Amino acid sequence: MSVGKRLLLLSFSSMIIVIFAPCIGMEFIVPFDLKNTTLQMEIFTRLRLPRVLVAFFAGAGLSLCGMVFQALFRNPLADPFTLGIASGASCGAALTVVLGFTGALLGVPAVTIGAFLGSACATLLLFGFASYRRSTDKLTFLLAGVALSFLFSSLLMFFQYISDPHDSYYIIRWLMGGVEAIGYKALFSFLPFEIIGIIIIFSQLPQLDHLLTGDDIAQSRGVDIKRTRILLLLATTMMVGTIVAVCGPIGFIGLIVPHISRSLFSWKHLWAGPATALSGGVLLVIADTIARTVIAPTEIPVGVITALLGAPFFLWILFHHNGNGKVHEL
Repeated sequence: MSVGKRLLLLSFSSMIIVIFAPCIGMEFIVPFDLKNTTLQMEIFTRLRLPRVLVAFFAGAGLSLCGMVFQALFRNPLADPFTLGIASGASCGAALTVVLGFTGALLGVPAVTIGAFLGSACATLLLFGFASYRRSTDKLTFLLAGVALSFLFSSLLMFFQYISDPHDSYYIIRWLMGGVEAIGYKALFSFLPFEIIGIIIIFSQLPQLDHLLTGDDIAQSRGVDIKRTRILLLLATTMMVGTIVAVCGPIGFIGLIVPHISRSLFSWKHLWAGPATALSGGVLLVIADTIARTVIAPTEIPVGVITALLGAPFFLWILFHHNGNGKVHEL
């Protein structure tokens, strides 16, 4: 089957899953009965459907960001979680909660602004460290990301310690990751930023193929490396910050999905980009459906489910050596 047909099949499957997933819960909702039952219609449209849409678009955005980071740094272990950018966004969002900033600026919630600033701070620190070392080595970026994760985790613990019990519990629960939504406010608080980020990333997909070959070769092929990196980092920082502000730091989606998409579809980013977005959305919808049904009425934070899936996958990539005894590269 050609790549185009596989992508078409994935699109159709994604649509079916997004339509069917809201029907699953403590009580199965038959779509054809919705018009006859006001309560089920309310549950479907106000609770389950917004939650599924938040999960789908959050998963799509995080997966795309992971794909971009893996191409930019030519490192199969790079994603918003391992590079510390999600931790920076979490720290920024938690700081707004502790300081009591509950308002909005130009319609954008304060916690979203805080998460964006936190992710931007993490990105700047990451590149500042690499520039100071005068190195773009893949291992340097990864180790710098690990160090940033520890730094922001320490700040998060400090914020929890000085906050009141209510805020502390809120931060702890939020850090586990979740896509709970009542109505569509949560979705629309990050979706406009994600759409802008997706447009930027999709416009740069051919350049990602060139960046994988190395800066010198990419530049010889006419790629404006500096401009491309700035655009992609701006898009990913904005997407990670706003998604984390709503859903918390959902780890490993950005690590797992790009590898699966490249293996099943294509290493060319014109194909891998749409496949990664759709696959990431579907994977997080399935993970959240499991999280809210497996021990119903109690819910498991979806971040716990993705961590259980992602940690073994991370170890598999880490120990998947090539002939030189190094981690397999992109």
